[in-house]
Amino acid sequence: MSDWNQQIIEQFRANGGTVDRFGDKLVLLHHIGARSGVERLTPVMAIREDTDTWLIAASKAGAPDNPAWFHNLLAHPDVDIETPEGVVPVRATRLEGEERDAAWARFTTASPGFKAYEEKTDRVIPVLALRRR
Repeated sequence: MSDWNQQIIEQFRANGGTVDRFGDKLVLLHHIGARSGVERLTPVMAIREDTDTWLIAASKAGAPDNPAWFHNLLAHPDVDIETPEGVVPVRATRLEGEERDAAWARFTTASPGFKAYEEKTDRVIPVLALRRR
């Protein structure tokens, strides 16, 4: 895990889910390596859709490939997230078509950085819904 991610995780846990530069827009994603089977922990921006659903985007800052956690969630969709309210068991589902496009629009509205990521890459940035189990 990078030092950057570790600092964000520590700040998230120390401050009840609030992190400099991100406010309360992050969750900590616990996921299992698709090939390794090793548990990983990654901070990701999440948009709360309702009390039981969080949206996350596999933007990887506009890189040409998807982040590793995206592949891990496809292989092992039942995971936990840490939120300011505590740990929540969720199931990850990849959004498709109009549902994906509507969710992606919420990210580009919430943060101009997501629009810039989209402009940097040729891939369609996946969006997943994390629904409480």
